[in-house]
Amino acid sequence: MGDILAVRDVVKVFGDVRAVDGVSFTVRRGSITGLLGRNGAGKTTTIRMITGIFMPDSGEIGWLGGGDGSGSAFRDRIGYLPEERGLYRQMKIVELLLFLAEIKGKRPAEVRPKIDQWLERFELTEKRNAKVEELSKGNQQKVQLIATLLHDPELIILDEPQSGLDPVNMVLVRNLLLDLRAEGKTILLSTHMMGEAERMADEIILIHRGKVVLDGSLDQIRGAAGKNALHIDFDGDGAFLQTLPQVRAAAIDSNSAEITLHDGADAQQVLEAAMGRLRIQRFELAQPSLEQIFMGKVGVETLAAEEAK
Repeated sequence: MGDILAVRDVVKVFGDVRAVDGVSFTVRRGSITGLLGRNGAGKTTTIRMITGIFMPDSGEIGWLGGGDGSGSAFRDRIGYLPEERGLYRQMKIVELLLFLAEIKGKRPAEVRPKIDQWLERFELTEKRNAKVEELSKGNQQKVQLIATLLHDPELIILDEPQSGLDPVNMVLVRNLLLDLRAEGKTILLSTHMMGEAERMADEIILIHRGKVVLDGSLDQIRGAAGKNALHIDFDGDGAFLQTLPQVRAAAIDSNSAEITLHDGADAQQVLEAAMGRLRIQRFELAQPSLEQIFMGKVGVETLAAEEAK
């Protein structure tokens, strides 16, 4: 279907910090592209350059096969949900949504029916005349998401859209994004929640320290990683699993573990060690999760060192 956006060798420096360091990727029409990475990886800075809030120090951002993505006409064709809430707290919800839609060139008579539909979908109809400051953080996030979508943008850019949402509303937003893709919408989704992106995204761009470390379709990335992930459900104390010589990394909960094996390691040896100390409910060798792939790519030691800073 062609690309709607192309980011080419984009660089942004703040003082001594190279926040974005030669990032390149494309966004295909009608897809969900996940821009993933830990907090501080450079995702938000990249998005702010795409939306024209920042100008890149070098590199290019191409929109719809031509143009540099500047000017109000471009901005009216995108819907942007920033990570930080930008709502006027004293305004009533309906008044705020009408105001924000008018900024995007929409007349009140045109968007009032859409506002009613969105409020119903997000279970906010009864709060339509409430002030923003009277809403919970989760409901404020839903209002901001409605404002992002109300003018029917060609490209939807979402920076941490599930921030502040409880599990029920996280599912609501997830299903909404899948529905929008089914309608042919194009979504650039920035998040550090790799499990959520794995449920939705067609294409993945993984960023670490301002650089792209992995990109491609989700199937390509997971297929290239091979089957070196173990999923184990058990009864007992599984803390010892991370000390086994076959194990590169392990995320262990009270009754389950996700384990990344060293290249060439024998999963059967892990099973034998586990059966001697645990009651095994499930033992499955599978493709690793995105988070496991990311940790394997950048190094568990590197992440631990960054956490300690």
